Amino acid sequence: MNNKIRVTKKFKLETGHALYGHDGLCKNVHGHSYKLYVTVIGQPISDSNNSKHGMVIDFSDLKKIVNQEIIIPFDHATVLNINSPHKGLADEMESKGNKIIRVKYQPTCEMMVVDFAKKIKSRLPSYISLHSLKLKETDTSYAEWYERDNK
Repeated sequence: MNNKIRVTKKFKLETGHALYGHDGLCKNVHGHSYKLYVTVIGQPISDSNNSKHGMVIDFSDLKKIVNQEIIIPFDHATVLNINSPHKGLADEMESKGNKIIRVKYQPTCEMMVVDFAKKIKSRLPSYISLHSLKLKETDTSYAEWYERDNK
């Protein structure tokens, strides 16, 4: 029997960023209380001898992957594009003890969700697929990534 099930876990992280060259307030270093929804898809394990019987993935296993790839590195960090003059800002902030994530993209909500998808996909077991990510930057603004849109 083919029963594909989607399983979602929600995460929270506090992250700062600045958008170099932006024509609005987001050019300034600022932060957000992000909410990340990670949805995977697969078939529940049918082997009754398996301790994960009936699960697509144990929520604690998904939590471990996302914590290691996204939450621990990005929480309470400032994300800056090192292909911009923000490289100097990143170096200076880090020299003063700040947690900096250097990326090679404009750290918008949209580009961060693409980065997060790549990181999470690389860690999932082969029998589970990343279905989608939703990254809420504010209560009213978010970016979504869907596997089907990126094939």
